Amino acid sequence: MSFNWHNDQLTKNTTVCKNYRNTQNVRRFMVEHCGVNFKFDRGFMAWIRNDVPKTLGDVVNEWLHRNRDTN
Repeated sequence: MSFNWHNDQLTKNTTVCKNYRNTQNVRRFMVEHCGVNFKFDRGFMAWIRNDVPKTLGDVVNEWLHRNRDTN
């Protein structure tokens, strides 16, 4: 059974799999861990889906790294 990005519980250990989606569930998770200034942009979304294995913890860390001057 595939992971449901709309409803399943997300943690920093959640693996970003091939059926990853930028859902409201993911957006809430990212705001919780990155702050209210979190937003998706095309470059960041491309990085998330670049076929390199990663977890949502890696995604959080990358966003914080890319936006360290705005937090």
